[in-house]
Amino acid sequence: MTGDTEIGARSSIWFGCIVRGDVSPIRIGARVNIQDGTIIHVSSKGIGTLIGDEVSMDACTLQTGSFVGMGAVVMDGVLVETGAMIAAGALVTPGKLVRTGQLWAGRPAQFMRALTEADYGTFRYTVREYVGLGQRYRADHLKSLYLTAFNGLGSSARKRDG
Repeated sequence: MTGDTEIGARSSIWFGCIVRGDVSPIRIGARVNIQDGTIIHVSSKGIGTLIGDEVSMDACTLQTGSFVGMGAVVMDGVLVETGAMIAAGALVTPGKLVRTGQLWAGRPAQFMRALTEADYGTFRYTVREYVGLGQRYRADHLKSLYLTAFNGLGSSARKRDG
């Protein structure tokens, strides 16, 4: 991460991601999940947003509760409204508006169908799971760092005293 970047509470940014706020600010809301290998440059995300692995986003806005599938490309000026979905592998070309309740797919992406209550149930479940996973990972990682530091101090003290 670099530049003017803010990340909301209980959000998780996984391995190999690039978040570049060097040209314009990046605002990532609470409970946002950004999965492995994603590149974000000049964009903003709302609360409870899901972003799959290896997504590329540039100068776009994802509102609260939106979803971007793995490997999608979301270009300049795209607005993904609350409760909208971009399918895995989609290419959303500049300036598109993905409206609430819509699924867009394809290369270039276009409206495919209306989202169902089952789709929204999956979104809610996945947000909860990734918030929990992020919290568990942070807790385990911090515990590991603490134990490593504590054990390291103990061995240094033993070497000095011995």
